[in-house]
Amino acid sequence: MTEAMMARQANSVKRYVVKLSEEERRQLEGLLRKGKSPAQRLLKARILLKADVSDVGEGWSDSRIVTALETSLSMVYRVRKQLVEEGLEPVLSRKPRDTPAVPRIFDGEKEAKLIALACSKPPKGRARWTLRLLENKVVELGIVERASDSTIGRTLKKTRSSHIADSAG
Repeated sequence: MTEAMMARQANSVKRYVVKLSEEERRQLEGLLRKGKSPAQRLLKARILLKADVSDVGEGWSDSRIVTALETSLSMVYRVRKQLVEEGLEPVLSRKPRDTPAVPRIFDGEKEAKLIALACSKPPKGRARWTLRLLENKVVELGIVERASDSTIGRTLKKTRSSHIADSAG
């Protein structure tokens, strides 16, 4: 939905009317008083309090909220909609991602191969494996296409394979 469409809708009868209970208002006001929440959560709380049309609410228009809180009309619309359709908790909590932002390089099988390699005898002329040596070897062996020494280090640290040299050289 475009900003222009939402502006027209804001002038017509509101489809998603915010009418907070006393308990919901207390919860939102408490959240703002503490001020320790993520900025996005605090913004949503402010939007809901300004949009509230209950007896104690301010009942501001969307355009007034946008100006006062320096946000977008689409944000105000989404917050209203989510409150009406899902309730207060989903508005204030972040939805966990279905997939990680960056896919894991090492799945269980590849991680096991890395650990086995790290526990094996180091290359000739070396007293132990370094992260950089492991980085090159996992690519050379075709375990993964690419991996940084820091990824190798994090993976091994997670599995407590700490007998690997910490240096990248």
